[in-house]
Amino acid sequence: MSGLIKNLGVIVLLIGVVILAVPFLTGSMTNGILLTGLAVIILGYLGHIVINKRVE
Repeated sequence: MSGLIKNLGVIVLLIGVVILAVPFLTGSMTNGILLTGLAVIILGYLGHIVINKRVE
């Protein structure tokens, strides 16, 4: 369980990448999708830093 928690930030970051990749491949990108993907990626990045500082 601890391994999953330590990788939670990376998993969220990869979800953000998928949010950006799927509309790119289908050709239906909008500003809302781009901002959502960016927000999820930033959240995953910051979450990864915070979680790894607390779980050691």
